[in-house]
Amino acid sequence: MFDPRRLLQGENGLIEQAEWVALVPPQSVEVHLTSMEMAAAEAIGRDVWKPMDEVARAVGEDQVHSLLAKGVLVQQGTSQGVRDELMRGSNWHPLAALSHALSRWSHTDSAAALREARLHSVEDMIAASGPPPPHYHHRADALSRAALPRPNSNDLDVLMARRATCRNFDVAEQLALADLGALMHRAFGVQASEELAPGAVALKKNHPSGGGLHPLEAYLIVQRVAGLLPGVYHYNSETHAVDLLRETPLEAARALALTAVAGQEYFADAPVMVVIAARFARSFWKYRNHPKIYRAILLETGHASQNLYLAATELGLGAFVTAAINEVEIEQAFDLDPMQEGVLAVCGFGARLPHKTTVELDPRHAVWDEDGRLR
Repeated sequence: MFDPRRLLQGENGLIEQAEWVALVPPQSVEVHLTSMEMAAAEAIGRDVWKPMDEVARAVGEDQVHSLLAKGVLVQQGTSQGVRDELMRGSNWHPLAALSHALSRWSHTDSAAALREARLHSVEDMIAASGPPPPHYHHRADALSRAALPRPNSNDLDVLMARRATCRNFDVAEQLALADLGALMHRAFGVQASEELAPGAVALKKNHPSGGGLHPLEAYLIVQRVAGLLPGVYHYNSETHAVDLLRETPLEAARALALTAVAGQEYFADAPVMVVIAARFARSFWKYRNHPKIYRAILLETGHASQNLYLAATELGLGAFVTAAINEVEIEQAFDLDPMQEGVLAVCGFGARLPHKTTVELDPRHAVWDEDGRLR
């Protein structure tokens, strides 16, 4: 703080005050603490329930009530206490829990933020931040270089060349139910299963998973699919079906889609969005309080989204994946507890427009010709 009186007394006029910040995963907030509150929290401890009167005698009633109000101290049997016990029981690693909980967005409009920052093009970004790091990376300390043979082009190369993020969805087209079924089965479906021990079943899916545990779940925001009502669904991988959780008018489904992708209009027009969420307890059952398993779950999300891209491309559809999402509003729409079943990414797919109206990165012109017409 600045005090002009101190400046007149020959000092620099600044008043410094120490302040602690507590990070509380179940509430997904930063909580400011005084030094006295910090000392009280340290004295109370973090692992054992203690009687309220005993704690109040030790640190003072005012500190107890203040810490309870801020959510740093929780009372057994209350909603905060139940959430705290659930999170501890899920075997989260503390730093992973903080990263997941405090990086979630709510009511964020990423497109508006770019407009307000006047970052409309690559030229704008270079003007604001300078050129990006070099697009090729060479090691100056390399001892030698051995050229590698390039593969002969095959069907896989053709498919991968056509795999490009779609920003031009045709809102006049419905997605065929057969295409939805094919995409979900290839990207998230169970290909085989095997019982390893009573109550322990291993699933075979088309992507790797840490410990073979496959914690990912797929939730759908449906706008335009032949034979399905607009609304929110859960993909039931056991029966290869979609379970309707809530029917919504088409306008409400579009509004939810736009909120989900944080204002990215070009993605919100996809006839189907897939919210990828993780049932953390599924992985934490084996990897308890493990510092690496959260990273493995994120890697698995990338594998699943790439399979979705390739499956959509093979059907002649466009696809996207984005991490610029409003996790909080998505959790509310699907009734998810972020520390039990957390949202990690949003994908979408559907038919492209015949003519490109929004820029897409397609340098080989495998999707669009030079005039912006769909090939």
